[in-house]
Amino acid sequence: MNTKKRSIFEEVGETAKPATAPKGGMIDARPRGARKAVRAWLMVLFALVVVMIAVGGLTRLTDSGLAITEWAPVTGAVPPLSAEDWEAEFELYRQIPEYQLQNKGMTLSEFKTIYWWEWGHRQLGRVIGLVWAVGFVGFLVARKIPPGWTGRLIGIGALGGLQGAIGWWMVSSGLDGTMLDVASYRLATHLGLAFVILGLIAWWVFTLGRSEAELLQARRAREPRLMSLGGWLVGLAFVQILLGALVAGIDAGRGYTDWPLMAGGFLPPGAFEIQPLWRNFFENDGLVQFMHRMAGYVLLVFGIFVFFRARRSSFTATRGAYGAMLGMLFLQMLLGIVTVMYSAPAHIAIFHQFGAVVLWVLILRARHQTAYPRSQSVRGAAA
Repeated sequence: MNTKKRSIFEEVGETAKPATAPKGGMIDARPRGARKAVRAWLMVLFALVVVMIAVGGLTRLTDSGLAITEWAPVTGAVPPLSAEDWEAEFELYRQIPEYQLQNKGMTLSEFKTIYWWEWGHRQLGRVIGLVWAVGFVGFLVARKIPPGWTGRLIGIGALGGLQGAIGWWMVSSGLDGTMLDVASYRLATHLGLAFVILGLIAWWVFTLGRSEAELLQARRAREPRLMSLGGWLVGLAFVQILLGALVAGIDAGRGYTDWPLMAGGFLPPGAFEIQPLWRNFFENDGLVQFMHRMAGYVLLVFGIFVFFRARRSSFTATRGAYGAMLGMLFLQMLLGIVTVMYSAPAHIAIFHQFGAVVLWVLILRARHQTAYPRSQSVRGAAA
C-alpha cells in the first residue's frame, strides 16, 4: 500500500496532459465532409435543372412534346441515324392524334424540328441523372459526404428518377384518343416536381454555404412568426406555379388578351360551361386563366404584407432578402400581364417562366434567411 503523502499544492495527474476542447466546440470537431465541394456539385445540378425547366417550356411552346412516342431511357439516347430510322420515327408520330387532327401533311423536315426539341429535353434529363450519379458515387466512395447528408443526396436522385417516370406518364396522355396535347394536370405535376427538386437543391446550397457551428448558432435567433409567414409565401408561390402549368397545358394564356378585365368582364364568359363542373377548373381556358390571375393578386398582396412584416426584423440580411423577393414579385406580375396582352408569344412566355424560377429561389432564400439569420455587427451590417 502506497502511504506516501501528497502535497495539497500538487496538481492531480500532473504527468498527464489534460484533454482540451477542440476550437469552436464539439460541432466543429465532427468530420464535416467536403461541404464546399458538395455545394459546388449541387450548384451544377441547380443550373442544369434551371436549363431543363427552360427547355421543357420551349418544348411545350413549340408543340414538340409528343414528337417521340416511346419511352426508352437507355436506347432513346441515340437519335435516328439513317433515313430509314427517321422514316420509322415519323411513322410512329403519324399514328397519334396530334398528327392526324392537327399536323396532317407535316413534312419530314418539319417533324425533325419538333423531334430535336423533345430529344434534347430528354437528353438533358439523362445528363442531369449522370451528373448526379457520378457526383454522389464519387463523394460516397471518397467518404466526403458531410454527416447527415447521404439521405438527402439520395433523395435528390430518387426524385430525379421519379421525374422521368412522370414525364412519360405526361407524354402518354397525348398518344391516344382525341388529345392534341398532354393532359394539363399531368403537365402541372411534372412542372411542380421540377420546382420541388429545384427548391430542395437551392435550400441545401444555402445551407452548405455556412458552417455547422454558424447554422446551430443562427437557429437560436430565428424569428418564428416571420418564418411561418415565409412558409405560407412558399406555399402560395407553389400553387401559382401549378396554375401557370395548367394555363400552359391548354394554351389558356392566348384566349383573353385584355387586362385587368377578361373579355370586358370580371369573369370570362362561359367559365363553367363544361360538364361535369369540376372539369372547368382544368380544361376551361377562361376559368384557368382567371384562377391564375386571381392567385397572382393574392400572392402579390401577401408578399407585400410579409415584406412589411420583415422590415421589423433586427437582421439587415433578412430585410434585404425580403426586399429582393418583393422586387421580383412585382417584375413577375408585370411579365405575366405583358405575356397575356401579347397572347403568350414564345419569347415573352419563356421569360415569364424564367421569372417564376427566380422568384421561387428568392422566396426560398428569404425564408432560409429567416430560419438561419446571419449575425451582424453592432452597426447592423451582416457579419
